[in-house]
Amino acid sequence: MTLESIHRLTAGLGHPVLTDGLSNGKDSAGRFPDGSRYRVEIPSCEGPDVMAAVLDEAGARGVPVHRVSQGSGVMMLTDAEIGQMVVLGAEHDVEVNLFLGPRSSWDIGGQTKVSAAVGAAARGNAAVAASLCDAERAVRLGIRSLLVGDLGVLALLGRMKRDGQLPEDLVLKTSVLMPLTNGPTAALYEQVGATSLNISTDLTVPQIAEIRAATTVPIDMYVEVPDDQGGAVRFYDVPEVVRVAAPVYLKLGLRNAPNIYPVGGHLGAMAQNLGRERVRRAELVLRLLAELSPELAAVPTPATVAG
Repeated sequence: MTLESIHRLTAGLGHPVLTDGLSNGKDSAGRFPDGSRYRVEIPSCEGPDVMAAVLDEAGARGVPVHRVSQGSGVMMLTDAEIGQMVVLGAEHDVEVNLFLGPRSSWDIGGQTKVSAAVGAAARGNAAVAASLCDAERAVRLGIRSLLVGDLGVLALLGRMKRDGQLPEDLVLKTSVLMPLTNGPTAALYEQVGATSLNISTDLTVPQIAEIRAATTVPIDMYVEVPDDQGGAVRFYDVPEVVRVAAPVYLKLGLRNAPNIYPVGGHLGAMAQNLGRERVRRAELVLRLLAELSPELAAVPTPATVAG
């Protein structure tokens, strides 16, 4: 078969290959419920002290923060710390997203020592069970957004939502450690329960558009990428990303920053400073978006919000 015939085959299966220009000229029609094309996510928000620092910096800089996500995991937070994050989220209308369970990179297995690609997998059924325990505890304490790093865990959580064992409005967000590089994989993740998709960090704009064509749920994308995930700084790509991927969370990692998982008091000041710098990076991204594509950056007014 020729390459062209293979492309026709994938298109016939519902996943065309996009190669012309930046994105085949197609704007995504998807929007968040308030009509906006994008939201801002600050990752590595590792506890209430870091979250408070992030919100303080955001207020000082006028940066809207819609979601904070945490990487150390539910098991590394006390009940009181989770409760404080729930309260901060409610007070500031910010989604609080917590990572689930032990992960293979913290386990005794050897493969994860040489490949980050399997670093968030649940190694063995006991780790799957622990992830479900983390989910139950977080939900009981008021969390309604979970970060999932294992496909099997995602499928079980999706089933539990459908069966009424978990809240219907629970966000199941895939981790960047679950590779997501194409439309069929995005469709599979959504089918088993994902409601927010963290895409791989090194995709071209046409490849991102292919994923958007395959799914309706929000996309999460690092526009500055941590070093251990590739280290790209993609600020000038943001207008096209917003255009083709909406609704999309613009996610600010940091280059030249240490991997601080799991965080504790011994790293408290560092974690807070990293959180504040991520907010500053978000300010830079939003300024550039407003300069290059003001029509994409515009905050919708009630008259322009659909529904």
